[in-house]
Amino acid sequence: MENAHAIPHSLPYVVDYDPIFLSLGPLDIHWYGVTYLIGFGLFYLLGRYRIRHYDTGWDKQQLSDFIFYGALGVIVGGRIGWYLFYNDTSPIEDPWLLFKVWEGGMSFHGGLVGVILAMIYFKNKTAKTFYRVSDFVAPLAPLGIASVRIGNFINGELWGRFTQQPWGMIFPQSLPYNRQPEVIGQNAWHQLYQQGQFNLYARHPSPLYEAFLEGIVTFTVVWLAAHYARKRGTASAVFLLSYGISRFVVEFFREPDANRGFIAFNWMTMGHLLTLPILAFGLWILWSERQSSGHQ
Repeated sequence: MENAHAIPHSLPYVVDYDPIFLSLGPLDIHWYGVTYLIGFGLFYLLGRYRIRHYDTGWDKQQLSDFIFYGALGVIVGGRIGWYLFYNDTSPIEDPWLLFKVWEGGMSFHGGLVGVILAMIYFKNKTAKTFYRVSDFVAPLAPLGIASVRIGNFINGELWGRFTQQPWGMIFPQSLPYNRQPEVIGQNAWHQLYQQGQFNLYARHPSPLYEAFLEGIVTFTVVWLAAHYARKRGTASAVFLLSYGISRFVVEFFREPDANRGFIAFNWMTMGHLLTLPILAFGLWILWSERQSSGHQ
C-alpha cells in the first residue's frame, strides 16, 4: 500500500525571501525600495540612450529634472491612490496613515496619475508639448514597472489565485493563519511542506506575470512604437493600451484584494475597474491624433 505521507515527486516553490536588503544599525533598507531605485536608474539609462540616438528634443539636464518630478509623482500619487482605492481605515481612526509609507501600500493607478501631473508641470516648465513629454517618457517606464513587480514578488505579496499548474508557488503569507510558519514553527512547517500538505495552497505567481507582461512585453512594444511612430501621441497610447491589456488579463489570475473582493459581475476586481480608464485614454489618444495631421 502506498505511503500516504510519501514525499511528492514535485513540490511547489516557496516564495520566502528576506525583504530586507541591508541593515545599517537601526536602519533597514528593503528590497522593495531598492527595486524602485533600480527602476529610476533604468529610466535614466534608457533616457540617455534615446537622447543620444533619437531626435527627442530633450537634453541630459531635462532628463535628470524630470526623474525628480516623476519620482515624486510616483511615490505621492501611488500612496494617495492606495489610500483612496484600497484602504479601509478612516482618517479618524489613524490620521497619519497616509504618511506611514514604511508600512507599505502603493497603487500603480495612483502613481500613474501622479506621473501625468508631473508631465503637465514639466511641459509647462520647459515649454514642450504634452506629447513631446509623454512620448519620451512612455518607453522608459515599463522596465521600472517590471523591477517593482519583482519587489512585490520578493515581499511575497500580491499573490495569485489557487492553481495546480506545475509553476504554482506557495506564498506563506497567503496560508490560513494556523498553517503559517510563524504560528506552527519553521521545523513543523517544513515537515508538512515536504509531505505535500500545502500543495493545494499553490497559487499563480502573479507578480512575475505582471513583471513580464506589464514590464518586459510592454517595454518591447512601446520601444518599437516609439522607434517607428510618426504621429505624436502614438508611443503614449501604445503604453497605455499595452499596460492596460496586460493588467486587465493578469487580474484574472491575481487574488482579489481581501477587503474588496469582486466589485462587479462576480468577476471584476478593483484592478479591472481602475484599468478601464487607462484603456479608454489610450484609445482616445489614437483616435484623436488620427483625426489630425500632427506629427512628432
